[in-house]
Amino acid sequence: AEYMGTRVTVIRVVYPEVSFQDHQDRTTAFMSIENLKTFDPFADTVDDTGETAQDNTFEYVHIRIQQRNGRKTLTTVQGLNEGLNFVRLLKAFKKEFACNGNIVEDEELGKIIQVQGDQRRGIFDFLVNEGICKAANVKVHGF
Repeated sequence: AEYMGTRVTVIRVVYPEVSFQDHQDRTTAFMSIENLKTFDPFADTVDDTGETAQDNTFEYVHIRIQQRNGRKTLTTVQGLNEGLNFVRLLKAFKKEFACNGNIVEDEELGKIIQVQGDQRRGIFDFLVNEGICKAANVKVHGF
């Protein structure tokens, strides 16, 4: 073929006939690769034992840090077994970490130990080394 005095080569691409079903299969295969589902981290999840996560929340010991004013911080420990002697545990924390602390009673959360300063790593090590709880059951939160 010629176009404006120049010889032009025309290339014709022939696509094979694709049925609607083949197109749907390819689209479905591609869509399964895509992650179109939303993930809700707060939804009830089932663990290895078959119980939901909300049923097991009492098993976790949460160690958190709260900012007071300036450089002052407060470490809180919640979720400890109610059978423990919290007064003796607090006394051991105060002696071990050279800080002050107290026990706060909460209607929903139970007894919470508050310790002055950022003692998260020390409290975690203390609880695990003394055999009070397992490392897998302790969650350290903060910054």
